[in-house]
Amino acid sequence: MPLPDFSHSEPDGPYAWARMTAALAMMTIGGFGMFTCVVALLPVATEFGLTRAEASLPYTLFTIGFGAGGIAYGWAVTRYGAATITFIAGLIYGGGFLLASSAQSFWVYAFAFGVPIGLLGASATFSPLVADISFWFEKRRGFAIGIVISGNYIAGAIWPPIVQALIDGVGWRNALALVGCFCLATMPPLALMLRRRPKALIEEAANSVGAAPVRPLGLDKNALQGVLCCAGIACCIAMSMPQVHIVAFCADLGLGAVHGANMLAIMMGAGVASRLISGWISDKIGGYRTLVLGSFLQMATLFLFLPFDTLTPLYVVSFLFGLSQGGIVPSYAMIVRGAYPAKDAGWRIGMVMSFTLFGMAIGGWMSGYAYDLTGSYDAAVFNGIGWNVLNLAIATWLLFRARRAFRAMGTPAVPA
Repeated sequence: MPLPDFSHSEPDGPYAWARMTAALAMMTIGGFGMFTCVVALLPVATEFGLTRAEASLPYTLFTIGFGAGGIAYGWAVTRYGAATITFIAGLIYGGGFLLASSAQSFWVYAFAFGVPIGLLGASATFSPLVADISFWFEKRRGFAIGIVISGNYIAGAIWPPIVQALIDGVGWRNALALVGCFCLATMPPLALMLRRRPKALIEEAANSVGAAPVRPLGLDKNALQGVLCCAGIACCIAMSMPQVHIVAFCADLGLGAVHGANMLAIMMGAGVASRLISGWISDKIGGYRTLVLGSFLQMATLFLFLPFDTLTPLYVVSFLFGLSQGGIVPSYAMIVRGAYPAKDAGWRIGMVMSFTLFGMAIGGWMSGYAYDLTGSYDAAVFNGIGWNVLNLAIATWLLFRARRAFRAMGTPAVPA
């Protein structure tokens, strides 16, 4: 097992950009878990004789493990280094696919996606990498975070058709085995690129004092953490309605599931562009203002799903929705990194990122329940808008507190 190299490089330098590229690749590979589970649902259900609800259990367990593991790994990355953690997680992740491919019991298959693939594997490739890359950039921190976190959208665009082609060609068991071998061949070498320790952690350890205030924005540090977690849940409950239900939404309108899948792909592609653009914007205006901007734009585009029920307008609305909301989640990471000492940033970013995942899981169910009660997705859209109002209110409140806090410190502008 490689140990982290405690030599360091300057932030924003060539090594930082190389590290960011490795983190982007790892986050994209980490997306295999979620999308393989989804694409393999039908053949697995057929082989084991499962209902759709039963066959969805591995996805549920994966999502829970993915979120919970991100919190623990966020702490571990700060303490032990990103290289060691992602190297071990990569081995477990690839091994989990091999276990799933050879499962003779559905419960073993579900366990494989919940624990080695989700909890101990893929979770190391999301929030811990976002936290890690935040240490390596100062001037371009928002842009770098936006690039890395776009990896899960890139995964959503490229892995489903590849996994589906593998399943069609060699069967789901061999497909999962090939995915596992690919992960074992790629994740550990990429992890070795993360061996250096960030300057911020080394200097903070040497001084024994973090640069951030003890009471960020005049709040108790745990109170701010709780507020950000609530905002993360609210924003992603709102975000989940189009992302989780757009295919069913189109089918319900009589437009066909194929067009819904195309709209989802357009939404994901626009989301990648949105995260890059929003990252660049956040470097100019700060994470607080970017969070307010993204929250407002997401709410505005959610309203557009109500009046339109034909193909062309919905394609446009799907593109606009993807383009509007990509900057929200990265802004949380920017705010946490600026508000807390470097030694605490890893697990705190991991917790906020994990709560956004919980919001997606809850929101997907809430939208489906609203549809079941009313027979229409209009209620689900209004539910999303209501939660988005809460997120926007929290974001606006944080911005005003930040402006007041930094003015009291003699700083005219609100930093990230």
